[in-house]
Amino acid sequence: MIWTEIDTHISQVTGEKFVSQQHLSISGGCINQGFAISDRQLTYFVKLNQASHVSMFAAEMLGLKQMSTTGTIRVPGPICWGTTGNSSYLVLEWLEMTTGNHQSWPEMGRKLAAMHKTTSDKGFGWDINNTIGSTPQINNFSHSWIEFYIQHRLGYQFKLAKKRGGSFPLADKLLAAIPELLANYQVQTALVHGDLWRGNAGFTVAGEPVIFDPATYFGDREVDIAMTELFGGFPPSFYQGYEEIYPLDPGYETRKTLYNLYHVLNHFNLFGGGYSSQANRMMEKILKSSRSKP
Repeated sequence: MIWTEIDTHISQVTGEKFVSQQHLSISGGCINQGFAISDRQLTYFVKLNQASHVSMFAAEMLGLKQMSTTGTIRVPGPICWGTTGNSSYLVLEWLEMTTGNHQSWPEMGRKLAAMHKTTSDKGFGWDINNTIGSTPQINNFSHSWIEFYIQHRLGYQFKLAKKRGGSFPLADKLLAAIPELLANYQVQTALVHGDLWRGNAGFTVAGEPVIFDPATYFGDREVDIAMTELFGGFPPSFYQGYEEIYPLDPGYETRKTLYNLYHVLNHFNLFGGGYSSQANRMMEKILKSSRSKP
């Protein structure tokens, strides 16, 4: 029985006997199944997927641990991960979540800015590969952000999109334009969440900001800020809080489209549909902005 094995693992890790009596399905995820499991005193959040996806959970647990050790913004505490039968699982701290208020959104901005000040002397990348959604995310370290972004972000997504039958006639031209687009922009390494859309951020009932479901790596901090403007967006007070701690560099408004292209291409690779036309419009916009530079 899957729950018995997960209960045993939780008990071993925490040192306290845990026998779940309730298993409540939690909606909202499109990649994994989510459950709140409880012994009527303690509650944990459990993600389930096929056993072949266990490395995805191992990487997520590592990412949560790394963000947590910065002591900046709260993440769900990771408990354990593993496989049982045909399933893989990740067990996390259960947090009661609610909507933010006028104080909590700027505080999220300030805390994210503080996390972004965590740097790496290894360059851009991460110690292991992880996933963006369920798509592999290659994190081989590079001391060149331009090289890293071309090869391991947009270039990789274009290769996947080609296999899927996508038509992106401006892809090669766009990749060739990136060195010029990012010229004279000094990128500092920053620990980023990597998948920071509205659905991956929230607040505890006490109003404390929380981010979760990461695709962690060291990259340009603007990749996180750009994604907060996709798929629903964050309120203006979030950006005001962020700017108080770590003001954005000139040119962000141009670069954000380049960075969000990665996520739109990934959505095409995951879900197909109209994301291909959206990606092509974004490429036209980016190349137009590069031509208009003095």
